[in-house]
Amino acid sequence: MLGVAALITAGSILTAPAATAGETTFRPVRTCAELVRTYDVPGATTHVETATVVPATATEPENCDARGYVEPAVRFQLRLPTKTYAGRYLQFGCGGFCGVVTTPPFADCGLPHGRDVAVAATDDGHVGKTPAIVDDGKWAENDQAARDDFAFRAPHVVSKASKRLITAFYGAPPKKSYFSGCSDGGREALLLAQRYPHDFDGIIAGAPAGYWGPLLGVYQTWLAKVNTGADGKPILTAEKLPALHAAALSSCDKADGLGDGAIDDPRTCRFDPATIACPPGTDNPGCLTPAQVNATKKIYAPPTDERGRKLYPGGQTVGSELSWYGWIIPSPETGGIPFAHALADNYLKYMAYPIGTPHSSVEKFAFAAREFDRLTPEGVRSNAMSTDLREFRRAGGKLVIWHGWADQAIPAAGSIDYYERLTRANGGPAATRDWARLFMVPALYHCATGDKLTEYDPLKELVSWVERGTAPDRTIATGRDADGKVFRTRPVFPYPLQAKYDGTGSVDDAANFVPVPPSRPSHDLVNWAGNGLYGKAGPVAP
Repeated sequence: MLGVAALITAGSILTAPAATAGETTFRPVRTCAELVRTYDVPGATTHVETATVVPATATEPENCDARGYVEPAVRFQLRLPTKTYAGRYLQFGCGGFCGVVTTPPFADCGLPHGRDVAVAATDDGHVGKTPAIVDDGKWAENDQAARDDFAFRAPHVVSKASKRLITAFYGAPPKKSYFSGCSDGGREALLLAQRYPHDFDGIIAGAPAGYWGPLLGVYQTWLAKVNTGADGKPILTAEKLPALHAAALSSCDKADGLGDGAIDDPRTCRFDPATIACPPGTDNPGCLTPAQVNATKKIYAPPTDERGRKLYPGGQTVGSELSWYGWIIPSPETGGIPFAHALADNYLKYMAYPIGTPHSSVEKFAFAAREFDRLTPEGVRSNAMSTDLREFRRAGGKLVIWHGWADQAIPAAGSIDYYERLTRANGGPAATRDWARLFMVPALYHCATGDKLTEYDPLKELVSWVERGTAPDRTIATGRDADGKVFRTRPVFPYPLQAKYDGTGSVDDAANFVPVPPSRPSHDLVNWAGNGLYGKAGPVAP
C-alpha cells in the first residue's frame, strides 16, 4: 500500500492525550421517573416503561436506568448518569443473532471524572435465546418486520430514541455520539456509517460481520462441514489442537524477527499441517491422521465453488488453532454442536432467504455459485459492504475498524479486503486515514480473549480523534491472565504498520516497540464471488 512512510514521523506516535481539566458536566432538568411516557419520535415512536435511579457503586456512577421499546418491538436500555454526565452518548452493538438487551457498561472515555457518558443497548427487535449466539432464529422465519429490525433498523431507531430521552433528561441533546460494537455489533457499526451517516460522530467496528450473508450462509457452513466425517463426528478433535498450534508457532513465530509465542501477520507463514502427520497406522495427541491433515488444510482455506472461485475472502489463520475449540470443534459448553454449525444451520433455515421461498440447512447446502447467489436477495438487507462513506466523511465522522488476527469466527482477511476497497473508493490510503483507520491485533481471538493478547478497546483514542483532532497513531492491546493480571501489552499501529521490537527491555512491554512498514507489499483486495456486493448499500429506515 502507498503512503506508509507518512505514518512514521518523529513524535507522531502518541497515546491519546487527557481531556482538559474542568470539563462541564450536565445535571438533569427533570426527575428520572418523569421519563416514563411515550415519545413521538419520527419513524421511531418510543415508549419508556420504567425509569429508576440506581445508586452509585465502586465502579459505576449513580444513574437513571430507563427501559422500554421503540415500536413495534425494539427493546432498549439507556443508562443516564445523574451527576457526572459530560455530554457524550455511547451506544453498544449486539452479538450473534442478538435477541437480548445486554446491560451497557459505563465506559471510560479517558475524561477527568470518569464514567461520564450516557450508554445504551438494544435487543435488535426480537426476543431470542440466551446466549444469543445459539438463538434458533425461528423469530425470523415469517416476520419481515423482525428481520428488518435486526438487519438494519434497530441500531438507528435506538439512537434516535436515546437522543430524545437525553434531551428530555438533561435539557440538551448529546454534544457527541459514539457507537462501538464487535462481531454483529461491528456489522452494525459499519452499517451505521454507510446508511445512517449522521447518527454518530465516531464509530468503532470490531471484527465486523459486514459480509453477513456470505459469512453466515457460506463460511460458517464450510467450517461445519469440512470438519465433519461421514459418521457425523468431528474429524479434527480438541486433543490435537495443542500439538497443531505448537507446530504452527514453531514454523512461523519468528517470521517477524521475534520469538514471542505469537504470529504478528499470519500471511507471512507457509505452515503445512502435514509436517506433524502421524506415522502410518498410528494416532496420538501429538500428531494428525491423514484425514485430520486434510480437514486442517480445508479449515485454513476459504470455501470455494465448483470452479475453484472463492466464496469468502479468507479462512482460518495460522496461529488461531487453540481458538477453534467450541467454534469449529464441539465442546460441552456448546452442547456438542460447534458454534459455527449452530449459526449456519439456523441462518439457512430461518433467515437466509426471502419469506415464502425454499430454505436450506447445513446438510443441504452446496458450495456452488447458484447457492451463493440465492443468498444475495436477503443478504444485502443485512450486509454492511458499501464503500461509499462520502456523507459520513463530510459530516466529520471518524471510523476505527479493528480485527484480531487469530479470530476463529470471522476471518481477518475480510476486514483487510474491505479496508483496501474503502481506500480505493475514497482517494487512496493517505486521504482515507484522515477519517478511517484499520488496526490488526496479533493473536487476538474473536472480539476478545486469546493466548497472548486478550483485550483491545480503542474508545479513548476514538474520542480523542473526534473531539481533539488527534488521530490514533498508536493503540494498545493487553494480555491478562485468569486472575486479571496484565502479563503483556503490545502497541497496535494503523494498518499496514506493524510493531517491531526495538531490542531493549521486555518483549511484553508495549513501550519497547516501534512502528515499521510491512517487510513486503501485501495484496489486500481479494477476488471472490462477492465482488459485486460492495455497491449494494441495502435499505434504510426513516
